[in-house]
Amino acid sequence: MLKKFFIIALFVLFANLVQAKDLPDFTELVEKQGPAVVNVSTTQIIHNAQSFPGMPNLPEGDPFYEFFRRFAPQQAPRDQETQSLGSGFIISDDGFILTNAHVVDSADKITVRLTDKREFKAKVIGVDKRTDVALLKIEATGLPKVTQGDPNLLKVGEWVLAIGSPFGFDSSVTAGIVSAKGRSLPQENFVPFIQTDAAINPGNSGGPLFNMKGEVIGINSQIYSRSGGYMGLSFAIPIDVAMDVVKQLQVTGKVTRGRIGVVIQEVTRELAESFGLPKLSGALISDVEKGGPAEKAGIQASDVILKFDGKVVNTSNDLPRIVAATRPGSKVVVQLWRKGENREVTVTVGEIADESRVAQHGNKNSGAPAVASESSERLGLELSELTSEQKAELQVEGGLLVEDAKGAAARAELRRDDVILAINNIPVKSLAQFNELLKQVAKGRNVALLVRHGDATSYVPIKLDEK
Repeated sequence: MLKKFFIIALFVLFANLVQAKDLPDFTELVEKQGPAVVNVSTTQIIHNAQSFPGMPNLPEGDPFYEFFRRFAPQQAPRDQETQSLGSGFIISDDGFILTNAHVVDSADKITVRLTDKREFKAKVIGVDKRTDVALLKIEATGLPKVTQGDPNLLKVGEWVLAIGSPFGFDSSVTAGIVSAKGRSLPQENFVPFIQTDAAINPGNSGGPLFNMKGEVIGINSQIYSRSGGYMGLSFAIPIDVAMDVVKQLQVTGKVTRGRIGVVIQEVTRELAESFGLPKLSGALISDVEKGGPAEKAGIQASDVILKFDGKVVNTSNDLPRIVAATRPGSKVVVQLWRKGENREVTVTVGEIADESRVAQHGNKNSGAPAVASESSERLGLELSELTSEQKAELQVEGGLLVEDAKGAAARAELRRDDVILAINNIPVKSLAQFNELLKQVAKGRNVALLVRHGDATSYVPIKLDEK
């Protein structure tokens, strides 16, 4: 019995030793790279703030705010200070520091504190809100700095480590793995985020994400949370994206990005079938800016961009990043799919204006008498041709107005007052033409309708009734 217990104990000990050997040891990494991570604190001055003696600051929405505003003795308006905390890391020994743009946004004073407790006033060299990157500078030399890694070599499942100041707790270390690469987030078209499950909380923003070699491969920027705290989904800006921004900020103080003037959407399996696309890839063009670089190059709605400047466009999310990284004024070759075959066009890349976008014309019913409507039984649509007034308002040459949508069309979320501009890649000019084109589509197949709904234009796949 004793011998059996001794054998089991040895087995458990051996298993624990093997497990411990397989787990990563972060101690050396933290000792070497930790000193290059800094705390970034900001102060914003709110001028002429109203206050009440003996009372804490009250937001205007507070139910007691109006009471004290009316009945409490008031002091003269005075300046108030609000403070916030974030993280950053040193990228050069002469004091250049990377952090997030939202960490220093609207700050009147920025203080950087090193791990040795020294504090410096920081100057903002430049900010790029589109990538959420900010470059700071402190007056110091001989500083510890990080080593830049290559995010393209990262593998999903690889161990990573984050250092920062969550909730003001300096030099906090958390570890996890790479959950995904190339993540796209809403309203974030220019950053292929690295997703990790390393614990990130408010205050970690701007801090570094390291690989096991001790190289920075990202800037911790965002978390997905329903509570405001960590929920296992953290997102970092790849360091190569950030360093490209840094180079431009150091040289010109601003960041320029390319644009070609198109509206794109994802190529779904149904849309690929409708356009005869052999592979589920690329970015489908649903609208082209009039007079923009793409239109001048001959790019049309319904084209699918497969390559841009030699770079493969696997999904629609890839195209904005590739185009934005292209120098404005460059002439690049675009490979696209049009009407069943590959084509190449050359486009001269334009420049994105600051925080602006091309205005689109909304679809409004002018109240003019409509042309007699006609049913399309195969799609469940009641359609009418656009009047000349409606065409002028929408700035289109043709199209059909949706009077009613049932069956397959209703399931595809078409609705009254939508405008059908094209079927597959052929512009719609009349009801007769539309129905004739529809007859050429086999039963049970998908057809792609280019639909304008309000300000948005996109292709909608609809499967034809098999009966």
